[in-house]
Amino acid sequence: MATPTLDKLDAFEADSASSHLISVTFRIRRFNPEVAADAEWQDFRIDIDPKERVLDALHKIKWDVDGSLTFRRSCAHGICGSDAMRINGKNRLACKTLIKDINPEKPITVEAIKGLTVLKDLVVDMEPFFQAYRDVMPFLITNGNEPTRERLQTAEDRERFDDTTKCILCAACTSSCPVFWNDGQYFGPAAIVNAHRFIFDSRDEAGEQRLEILNDKDGVWRCRTTFNCTDACPRGIEVTKAIQEVKRALITRRF
Repeated sequence: MATPTLDKLDAFEADSASSHLISVTFRIRRFNPEVAADAEWQDFRIDIDPKERVLDALHKIKWDVDGSLTFRRSCAHGICGSDAMRINGKNRLACKTLIKDINPEKPITVEAIKGLTVLKDLVVDMEPFFQAYRDVMPFLITNGNEPTRERLQTAEDRERFDDTTKCILCAACTSSCPVFWNDGQYFGPAAIVNAHRFIFDSRDEAGEQRLEILNDKDGVWRCRTTFNCTDACPRGIEVTKAIQEVKRALITRRF
């Protein structure tokens, strides 16, 4: 029996690799301030494995079709939070969204998250978002002398704020909030979540100070409890619940 040649094996492997590819249209909202004042939609049709992620498709478009396509990404594993964008009208992480899960038979729309100024294509100015984060003092604050041993905490005390430690600052929650869309001065869900993480930390001593910051007219009372933020969070944080707990702490001063 004849032995398959290397060329035939290579051809067979290539055919096998391409047999499961499908043709998908990605409709991307492009914006380049150096070219035009308004954004416009542009279609890209590529062949890709439906089990790949939207981030993989964006890479393929940028590397093989149009190198000017601009977006942020870093770890590509849902930890850095840098590739948050609106995919089919919903805030998602491109690195966690499988093509097969978002109906690839129709054009898949990709655009920048809302409420923040678009700098180019899918990249927005994150400075207002991070300024709100900095304003709530997202770090441990204690008084007195530095301890000679670690600050111990019970498992029950740790569990009190465990959920809000999961935030990766992707801005998916804040940029899904209709209040934030209409008024960029609102602190937004992510900043409140990170304040919650320290307000309810038994080792921290600046809870009252953070509560007063969030008692401002642009603080927690702007929340309309639409649950958009909870639905958008890629980490599954109960964002709306955390905001309500901060409101309750402001009223009762118990935390």
